[in-house]
Amino acid sequence: MLENLWILSSILFLFFTIFLIKWNFFNPKTHKNSPPSPPTFPILGNLHQIGLYPHRSLQKLSHQYGPLMQLHFGSRPVLIVSSSDAAREVMKTHDLILSYRPEFSVARRLLYHGKDITTAPYGEYWRQLRSICSLHLLSNKRVQSFRAVREEEVGLLVENIKRQCYSQSLPVNLSDMLAFLTNDVICRVALGKKYSRDENGKRFKELISELMKLLGGFYIGDCIPWLAWIHRVNGLDKEVDKVAQEFDKFLDGVVEEHENKFDTKGFELNEDRMDLVDVLLQIQRDDKMPGFSIDRESIKAVILVALANLVHKFNWELPDGVKAQDLDMTECIGANIHREVPLLAVPTPRF
Repeated sequence: MLENLWILSSILFLFFTIFLIKWNFFNPKTHKNSPPSPPTFPILGNLHQIGLYPHRSLQKLSHQYGPLMQLHFGSRPVLIVSSSDAAREVMKTHDLILSYRPEFSVARRLLYHGKDITTAPYGEYWRQLRSICSLHLLSNKRVQSFRAVREEEVGLLVENIKRQCYSQSLPVNLSDMLAFLTNDVICRVALGKKYSRDENGKRFKELISELMKLLGGFYIGDCIPWLAWIHRVNGLDKEVDKVAQEFDKFLDGVVEEHENKFDTKGFELNEDRMDLVDVLLQIQRDDKMPGFSIDRESIKAVILVALANLVHKFNWELPDGVKAQDLDMTECIGANIHREVPLLAVPTPRF
């Protein structure tokens, strides 16, 4: 039996060696004008050169192959740009040529098959969606209309801090309070109400974290399509479906609640009191953009991406080396009472 196993191993090794030789020496070079590229490995491409710290690996490779190089993540060619001049050429001069966005399986299933602005393929739909975001959702007038929301939530934060300072001698957890403030403002601006104190608020925050974790992951099936079956075996497909279904149910409820604000006679809300869902529903009903229609899934996709990016973007933390017990809350007497040592909270981006 051991002899048969040795023969089988030898045959497999021989076939693999022949495959490597054929790949390296007899594979025709069809892309003569491609950027410099390090040697690729069969099936993996250059994935084996990325390592645990991709930014360091790419920097090291760029020193050897230049500011513009081509790598292969499995079967996917990837253009790596590592200088400001090259980035300007790619993103400004030749942006249309390089506007193609590959479709990733997890993002497709979580973000309504590319109906959001971040993953939608370049074309008429993406241009119209960008126009809606810049003219209706993120215009200066729209941002200013949410000033009352921001001021109200900051006022509630100050009152909450004062109440906790007077009622207990323990340190006040400003990190959690500032996180709640950020979430509350964003939810009120986007959805019209805040969910941090809601009975489902904890699950809502967990869903946002799960969504961003899934969207930021690396999945072998996207680079090597014939290995996509691994996602079913390791439970990824099941996890993605669960998060997608929960978010879809939540967003359906939000949209339905907002639709009830509009009656069949075309009642319009006060412009200054409209949240982002209201704005998108009004665009859908009024048909303000001839030749382009925004459906329910597009509305949910836009809101989902906005929530995920904004709510999950930052943590509030104390500066490096400072602990809660080290805070000096001594007050300084003057025209205004203020802290002798300024209290700082640093917004830390999540990756």
